[in-house]
Amino acid sequence: MEKRAPRLQFTKEERADPTLEKHIRKVDRTAVKADRAQAKMPKKKVLCKQRTFDKPTGKAKMRLYFEEVNKKKPSKLTHAVRDAPGNAVLMQFHREIRQSEDENVGVEAAHKSEEAAETGGRLARSAHCSHKLKPYRESAKAEKRLDRANLGYLQKKAAQDNQQPSGNPLAHWRQKRAVKKQYAAAKRAGQFTGSAGKAAGNTSKAAKTAAREGKRAAAFVGRHRNGFLITAGIFLVLVLLLNILSSSSVLLEGALSGVTASTYPSTDDAMLGAEVAYAQKEADLQDEINHYEQRHGGYDEYHYTLDKIGHDPYVLISILTAWHGGEWTLDEVRDTLSTLFSKEYQLTQTVETETRTRTETDTVTDPDGTTHTETRQVPYTYTICSVKLHNEDLSHLPISIMNENQIGMYSMYMATLGNRPDLFPTSAYPNASTVKKPTEYDIPPEAMADTRFAAMMTEAKKYIGYPYVWGGSSPKTSFDCSGYVSWVVNHSGWNVGRLGAQGLCNICTPVSTADVRPGDLVFFEHTYDTDGVSHVGIYVGNGMMLAAGDPIGYSNLNTSYWQSHFYTFGRLPNP
Repeated sequence: MEKRAPRLQFTKEERADPTLEKHIRKVDRTAVKADRAQAKMPKKKVLCKQRTFDKPTGKAKMRLYFEEVNKKKPSKLTHAVRDAPGNAVLMQFHREIRQSEDENVGVEAAHKSEEAAETGGRLARSAHCSHKLKPYRESAKAEKRLDRANLGYLQKKAAQDNQQPSGNPLAHWRQKRAVKKQYAAAKRAGQFTGSAGKAAGNTSKAAKTAAREGKRAAAFVGRHRNGFLITAGIFLVLVLLLNILSSSSVLLEGALSGVTASTYPSTDDAMLGAEVAYAQKEADLQDEINHYEQRHGGYDEYHYTLDKIGHDPYVLISILTAWHGGEWTLDEVRDTLSTLFSKEYQLTQTVETETRTRTETDTVTDPDGTTHTETRQVPYTYTICSVKLHNEDLSHLPISIMNENQIGMYSMYMATLGNRPDLFPTSAYPNASTVKKPTEYDIPPEAMADTRFAAMMTEAKKYIGYPYVWGGSSPKTSFDCSGYVSWVVNHSGWNVGRLGAQGLCNICTPVSTADVRPGDLVFFEHTYDTDGVSHVGIYVGNGMMLAAGDPIGYSNLNTSYWQSHFYTFGRLPNP
């Protein structure tokens, strides 16, 4: 059963505060109504035992008494379970009757009358059950009204205690939300005891934290003033044109919530510190490779196969934020950094031995005392140390270490770069991502006349602008190239499942460049270090394709890059 709303008690000083007077009156009024509704709930008597001691004699006595308690609310599920077997029999009976209704009009008429009577009986039982539940519903409504009144008082008190600037609506909104969350947690834990002032004090920490977050968000708005002014202007024009003043606060809250949700919540010191710590691990790895022969000597020969060392700092911060579910400190993620590093880089060595021979010269003394030299071939073991460094690529890790919700958060942060494109400028961090807009392209109307291709484009265009996420295969996680094409194909008439680029190529019939048409797939090889087909897109005509790049968008196939990696066109089988 849901916990009752706490009954706040106010001191004389709190009641004398004119800024809180209105909220206190509302709390008192709704508390009285909640108590009245509680009193109307059905009661039952429970036999209780109380053990007492007679002080003069020191003997224990047992006293029995009856105590009234609220009856447990009848469960709708109980009624459903009780009636389910009978309802199932009736449904089967009616199905059998309907099979012969066409043969006998009289049977049909009697059947309709019987169904009407059964329906009336169910309605009567439902009405009786509803009447029995009415006191419980009224009490629940009263408790919810009291919850709202309590929240109104606590939010007003928190704003007063923290001196929230009235000109900062974002900070005010965040503070109200923090107080609401703290109130719900305290209510569940039964922590509302004593005066209302103490209860308000219990929410102070959350309110102050929200105030700090509000100031940080306000500072973010200040850094991006022009963009927010444009957004605010568009918002006001929409409000005036559509005349939806009643919902404007909801729209504003949603917009602010969207910006907040896609913004890195951690401090600059924490994020820059995490990047420095990870880069230091890479520097130590490079130093190990540079001095490998000195530190791991004793071999006759060394062979090196080394991937490039480096990472995208935005990928690192997005992974950390999604993995830890929001804000974090540097100390909190040190173990995570070590885990990520061990998964991204694997430095291994393999030692092989060969039996070789070398020429050795010996000086031999003859019996007559003269000397001469003799040569011979002597076998020995020759060792070859092969050193390999594999870089898994940090952006490939989310699909193997995160659940779907975490990958969705990672995708959101990568789409916006945490709303911090200034955090890692490419001048100082050459591997850092930049916000990229998808290339625009208007598909010719004659191509859209093909219903099958039109269906593909209807689905494919929904996700233009989504970020590239390795292994992603749905809108919740975003997509990689094969995940995107598989999703579009499966939602526009086919059912091929989740295939990789090579798998999609295998189910297609090769098509020459002269015969290619919109809706065919286009395949590429060696776009990264792998055998076979490595990339796939959807051909849309005029030398253009739609594919999951960074982000999902159109690309011109006539560029030198795509021409150098082109493999083939392929036509999907009939659905």
